[in-house]
Amino acid sequence: MGSSILQVGQYMYDIYYWLILISIFGSWFPQFSSTKVGIWIGKLVDPYLSIFRKIIPPLGMIDFSPIIALFAYRFLAGFALQGLRQVVVMIGL
Repeated sequence: MGSSILQVGQYMYDIYYWLILISIFGSWFPQFSSTKVGIWIGKLVDPYLSIFRKIIPPLGMIDFSPIIALFAYRFLAGFALQGLRQVVVMIGL
C-alpha cells in the first residue's frame, strides 16, 4: 500500500513536470495557446509559472522564468516526495 502511494505521488510529479515542459515548448508556437490542449495545459501550469514571472522579468524576447520554475519544481518536489516517503514509513504502510 505504501509503495503504491509513493508511486502515485511520483506519477503526479512527473505528469506536472511534463505539462510544464509542454507549456514551455508550446510557447514557441503562438497557435498552441489557442488550441483546446494549450488552454487546458495553460490553466494547470500558468498559476505556478506566474509566481516566477512576477519575480524574474523577461530579458528582451527571452523569458527565463519557466526554466527557473522548472528547476525550483524539481528541487521542491524532491523534498515533497522524501517527506511523503517518511510519512508512509512512519504510518507503517
